[in-house]
Amino acid sequence: MDASVMVGRGTGGAALFILIVFIVLLGARSSRAQKGDGCGHTVLGVGSGSLASLGYPQSYPSQSVCEWEISVTAGHKVLVRIADLDIDTSNCQVSYLRLYNGIGPGRTEIVKFCDSKEWKDVFIKSEGHQVTVQFMSGPHHNGRGLFLSYTNSQHTDLITCLEKGEHFSEAEFSKFCPAGCLIDFGEVSGTIPHGYRDSSPLCLAGIHAGVLSNTLGGQISVVSSKGIPHYESSLANNVTSVPGTLSPSLFTFKTSGCYGTLGLESGVVSDSQIKASSEWEWGGHGKQPTVWGPMGARLKTPGRPWAAANSDTKEWIQVDLKKEKKITGITTTGSTLPEYQFYVSAYEVLYSRDGQQWKPYQEVGSDKNKIFQGNTHYLQEVRNNFIPPIEARFIRICPLQWHQRIALKMELLGCQPHAARPRIFHPGPAPPRRKSTAPPAQERTTHTPNIQNSTMPPHSHDEVALVAVLVPVLVVVLTTPVLVMVCSWLWKNRKSPEVTYDLPHWERTVWWKSMKQLLPSKLDGEDCVRYSSTTRVDHQRPRVEPAEYAQPLVTGNMASLGQRSTFKPEEADVPEYDAPIPPEHYHAYAEPLPASGTEYAMPIMIDRANHLSGGTLPFRGRGLVTQTDSSQSASSAYDTPKITSDQATPTEGQLYQVPQNTHNAPCQTID
Repeated sequence: MDASVMVGRGTGGAALFILIVFIVLLGARSSRAQKGDGCGHTVLGVGSGSLASLGYPQSYPSQSVCEWEISVTAGHKVLVRIADLDIDTSNCQVSYLRLYNGIGPGRTEIVKFCDSKEWKDVFIKSEGHQVTVQFMSGPHHNGRGLFLSYTNSQHTDLITCLEKGEHFSEAEFSKFCPAGCLIDFGEVSGTIPHGYRDSSPLCLAGIHAGVLSNTLGGQISVVSSKGIPHYESSLANNVTSVPGTLSPSLFTFKTSGCYGTLGLESGVVSDSQIKASSEWEWGGHGKQPTVWGPMGARLKTPGRPWAAANSDTKEWIQVDLKKEKKITGITTTGSTLPEYQFYVSAYEVLYSRDGQQWKPYQEVGSDKNKIFQGNTHYLQEVRNNFIPPIEARFIRICPLQWHQRIALKMELLGCQPHAARPRIFHPGPAPPRRKSTAPPAQERTTHTPNIQNSTMPPHSHDEVALVAVLVPVLVVVLTTPVLVMVCSWLWKNRKSPEVTYDLPHWERTVWWKSMKQLLPSKLDGEDCVRYSSTTRVDHQRPRVEPAEYAQPLVTGNMASLGQRSTFKPEEADVPEYDAPIPPEHYHAYAEPLPASGTEYAMPIMIDRANHLSGGTLPFRGRGLVTQTDSSQSASSAYDTPKITSDQATPTEGQLYQVPQNTHNAPCQTID
C-alpha cells in the first residue's frame, strides 16, 4: 500500500501525519539500516539479529515510525519471527507492521499486521536475502509496541529473545538464539552450573552462562530438570542474575567443558609467570612499606592484591602460561580489603603468542577493541567470557577505569587447545591500544561464584548402542561350544568310584623312615621267617640269594617298634617278668609278626657268648624278663653268626644273618 492510497482513505490529520513520517525518514541521520524516530533496541548482525520499537516493553510513542533494513549472506533467505506485537488496532492505516522483500524503491510487500492476534506463531520467510521491516504508530493510548528476531534460512529452529524455559516441555532440546538478546527487561535467576529458574529467558541466560554471544547469537543445547529451592545471584557478561525462589523446574546448558581454572588460584602458575608494568609500595603512617606486587593478583588468595604504582591507562598486568592455551574467560575481583576498597571497573584484554607482538581482543565482525565490564565493588567477583575463545600463551589486562586505585585479583578460565581446531582469526590489522577512561555501557553489581566445568555427556550414537548389545551376545555364542566340549571331556575322564588310599601321614614322616631301618627288610616274593625257642638246627641254612641282613639293636636297648611291634608275655603259670636283667644279655632280634593271629612278636635273647639260654630267653626291658613261646613250630631255624674259616667262635658285637623261614606262606604287606 503506497502513500497516495493511505491519504485517500484517511482523514486530513492522518495525511498530515504521513507527510511528517516521510520527512522524518528522509532527514534521518542514522545509518541506512535503521531509519526513523521510533526505533528502540536494535542489533542487526549478518547472520541474525533482534529489533524493537522505542520504549519496549513500556508504551511505544505516538505518531512515530521506524524502518530496519535486514541483510543476510547472499544465497540465503531471511527468516523472521515476531516475539511481541501490541499496537492500537483502531486504525490500521496509521498503526501497523509491514514486511517487504528487498530494500529500496524496488521492494515488494510480504505481509502487513495490525491485529494483535494474527501474527502469533507466524514464521515469515523472504524470497531473497534482504528484508525491510516497517513499524508505524498513530495516536494511541496504550500498547507495548514491537519486538522481533530474524536469522538466515539455515536456522529453522530460531527462537526469539523473549522465550523462556517454561515455554518448552522437552527434557532436552536445541534451539538457535539470535544476536541482540542482551536486553534490560529480561530477568534471569540462577547460575551455571547449578541451573537457571524456568522463568528465565533462554537466550539471556545463555549469554550469562557464557555459551552464547550477544553480537553473534548461536546454538544452545538445553537440559531441563527438577527445580531447586533457591537460585543464586551473579554478574557475568554484562548480565546480572537475581536471586530466585523455588520453581517446578530449571534448565542448564550443555557446554564444551572448557571452563576450568588455569592455575593462578591453585599456584600452578608461579610468581615468576606473573608480571606487571609497576607495583605500588605503601607504608602507611610511618610503617614499613609493603609491596603490592603482581604475585598477589591470585583470585581467592588472602592478602594484598596487585596494585599499580600510577593511576593511568598505561598500566597492565600479564600472565605467561608457558604454552598456548585455549582461554575462554576471566574472573576478576577488587582488593577484597575493607580498608583499601580498590577495584577496576573496565578493562581491555590483549594476547600474544611470543610476548612481543600483542593483539587486542575484538568481537567477530567488529574493528573496535572490546571493553569488558569489570567490578563495581571491591569484594565482588565478575566473570567475562571470550566468544570466540583466545588461543595464546600470554594474556595481558589493561585497566581503563578504576575506583580510587588500580588493583585487582583474577583467574583465567580455559583448557588445552584442540589439535585439530583452527586458531582464532581476527580480520584486519590490529589497531593501537586505545587509552580510554570511558565507563562501560552497563555496570551492575553482584557476587559471581566460581565457574566450574559443566560438560554434559553427549548422546550415545546408535553404533555405540549396537556394539554394546552385540559384543556380549557374541561372547556368549563363542564361549558356549568351548564350555560344552570341556564339560564333555571331564565327564568322559571322570575318576573311578572305587576308593583309593594313600599312605598315612605318619608313614611319610622322617622319623618313621628312620625307624624302619631297625626292622628286618623284606623282598617281594620271599617267605616270612619264624623263630622257635625249643629247637636249634645245626645243619647248614639253605642259601638264598640275595641274603638280607638285619641290623642289630644299638647298645642293646629296646627301641620302640610302633603299635604292631609289642611283645606278648608267655601264658604260663610262672611269674611274669620277675627276673632281673643280666648284664651279659642283650636284645637280638624281634620275631616278625605272623600272617594271622595275635599280633605280638617274640624276642630272641642270646648271651654274649652266643649261647641260647635254655627254654627261657631273657631280654633287656624295663626290669622284666619273659620267655619265648614254646608252641612255635620246630621247623623254624635260628640264624647263626657268620663264621669264616679262620674264626672258631663269633666275637662280641658280631652281626647276625636274618633267619630264613621254611614255610612258603607269603608275607603280609603292612603299610
